[in-house]
Amino acid sequence: MKLLVFQHIECEHPGVFRTLLDKAEIQWDAVELDAGEPIPDFGAYDALWVMGGPMDVWDEDECPWLVPEKAAIRHWVCDLKKPYLGFCLGHQLLADALGGVCSPQTEPEIGILGVELTVDGRADPLFAGIAPQIQCLQWHSVEVKIPPEGARVLASSDACSCQAMRVGDNAWGIQFHVELQESTIPEWGQIPAYSEALDQTLGPDSLERMQAQAEPLFAEFQNVSQILFNNFLNHVPGSTN
Repeated sequence: MKLLVFQHIECEHPGVFRTLLDKAEIQWDAVELDAGEPIPDFGAYDALWVMGGPMDVWDEDECPWLVPEKAAIRHWVCDLKKPYLGFCLGHQLLADALGGVCSPQTEPEIGILGVELTVDGRADPLFAGIAPQIQCLQWHSVEVKIPPEGARVLASSDACSCQAMRVGDNAWGIQFHVELQESTIPEWGQIPAYSEALDQTLGPDSLERMQAQAEPLFAEFQNVSQILFNNFLNHVPGSTN
């Protein structure tokens, strides 16, 4: 198996999944789209992950590479029908590329917060073995307001009705951050757009408070990451999981 990863800012990489990929001896290549790196030929890859970033799906004037990225996502998911997993912005890009609608939320959703699996989510193979209610890292102010046609909503929260979705049999998007590791919150706090949103939502010194809230939950976070990782690999042809 070989994995392709689209990144939109250096610090939003696969996080804890890098260790899991290495342990599983899975080759993976990251393409830094915001730095002008080209999208490679898809023929060598078995799965595509699309990570988060500080831009929005409609920022095509400021980030013109979003246009070919959306086209690539459509081709991957709809034409090639290969496994896809989107995280945060990658979740929103999946929706936008396939005809859904993303829009700003009434209030940003930032912090260690709860998410609940829907009836469809509890039956979905990606979330098999994961508790119906989990705590997770949220750091977004845009949501998938209208999922693409035929999508199934797999998770929700009070502030965001589409926390996860599946499109067809091969594509998933997750709004919350299952990729986080111990260094994620401090690293993201150094990004001005993230830091500003955090302080506006939670007040001064919120970075330290959020990290302290996350500390006792990292074992739980990593357990969810491991289960989800294994479940995704089960849907990648050629994976030895």
